[in-house]
Amino acid sequence: MRVLPRFVFGAALLATTCAAPGERQNTPPAAAESRPPNIVMVLVDDMRWDEMRVAGHPFIDTPNMDRLAREGARFTNAFATTPLCSPSRASFLTGQYPHTNGIIDNTARASHNLHVFPLALQRAGYRTGFFGKWHMGNDDSPRPGFDHWVAMPGQGEAVDPSLNVDGERVHAKGYTTDLLTDYVERFIVRPSDRPFLVYLAHKAIHPNVIQRDDGSLVPIPGQPGGFVAADRHRGRYLGRTMPRRASAFKPPLGKPALLRRIDQLPPLGPKTATSDEEIRGRLEMLLGVDDSLGRILSVLERKGVLNNTMVVFTSDHGYFYGEHGLNEERRLAYEETIRIPLVIRYPPLAVAGSTPPEMALSLDIAPTLLDVAGLQPGGEIQGRSLVPVLKKEAREWRTAFLIEYFTDTVFPRIRNMGYVAARTARHKYIQYRELQKMDELYDLDNDPYEETNIIDRPDAHETLQQMQAELRRLMDEAQYAAPAAAANPSAP
Repeated sequence: MRVLPRFVFGAALLATTCAAPGERQNTPPAAAESRPPNIVMVLVDDMRWDEMRVAGHPFIDTPNMDRLAREGARFTNAFATTPLCSPSRASFLTGQYPHTNGIIDNTARASHNLHVFPLALQRAGYRTGFFGKWHMGNDDSPRPGFDHWVAMPGQGEAVDPSLNVDGERVHAKGYTTDLLTDYVERFIVRPSDRPFLVYLAHKAIHPNVIQRDDGSLVPIPGQPGGFVAADRHRGRYLGRTMPRRASAFKPPLGKPALLRRIDQLPPLGPKTATSDEEIRGRLEMLLGVDDSLGRILSVLERKGVLNNTMVVFTSDHGYFYGEHGLNEERRLAYEETIRIPLVIRYPPLAVAGSTPPEMALSLDIAPTLLDVAGLQPGGEIQGRSLVPVLKKEAREWRTAFLIEYFTDTVFPRIRNMGYVAARTARHKYIQYRELQKMDELYDLDNDPYEETNIIDRPDAHETLQQMQAELRRLMDEAQYAAPAAAANPSAP
């Protein structure tokens, strides 16, 4: 990853080394601007954009996420450009679409040579640490760009995880979210004159399963399956009715690709939708993530560096809560899976309590963090720095973006449903690459739950042509080309 430094760290080092022993240096915003900030990136797995109290959830307890939003900026239109674990994780780290970086599915693809932004930070003098779920293949060996490495193979385990700690195997005991946070705390408080990057990629709130090299899922021997909350949180929401969107439990009428008869699968509807019990398990599991965030904010405060640390909280993609009868499939281009939470706290840039409406993408995190570190992102990055948005100086910001998914074989329900899609503020057009006459077009202003596919309406013909042209423009801009490996999901 090519980067150009914009300033040096000398002033920051001098300010740190001149502090009295034990003196707190909770740097005020004005002073923080003169030196590169520390960075804490928290990536949750499968968390929906609406699973925070501050985002409108009626009862979930997320005091630390809510605090982050009160003290920072919560983006109200943040999206994953590929709603699938491994490709999305690669996009966060590289600022590139999967068709560019090659991580197009959840199979065991090589990821040691990715051009990740932590490598640029490390070269610029940052102390860098990775903690948690790398999940680009099952190889958890240390990757370039990180001074300290604490990772799990593949999906990892919710309890008693097997960890690779700087190349050594550690069989840890305890709840994984808590254990990873222990490692993060120790990394933050370690004496050093250098700014640091923490990249914490949670196992939560993913089901507790093993993902094989071919992407298939199997139970973890000796461990509970499903959504595993910490003992202290189990049963917190017992008896609660889970909130649902208007499209929950309804069959996917007007969606030919989802109406296909495939093998012996039942038609989508109430019986195939995510159950209240599954949602309850997810929300209880999420309580551990909120606890973890609170602990990280507290250790930053105790160290006196909270206001000189950019804290980014987000998710790789969302999850279906029974919308259109769907459950664990993710992958598809509907709002429930492409929308993600995105909260950024950094007083020199992020106005407390602000809610930027601009479209922010998973691709934007890498260039944003390079930007705040004083580094110029290279031309290979396909995202845009969010710094102008945070400063309320964004000009000619994007009005549309590309979504892509390459067919995989994990869930028969979505067989051959690889697609490219364009989303604007008002419309969404989904073009399936392997299915004929099954495309979809939605008017999000009049149909926010995507229940009515208007693609065959005569009065939507002009809109369809406009969206098809917009999709072609976005694909050309992103230099879209389906990788040859997409035809062979088990290719390395």
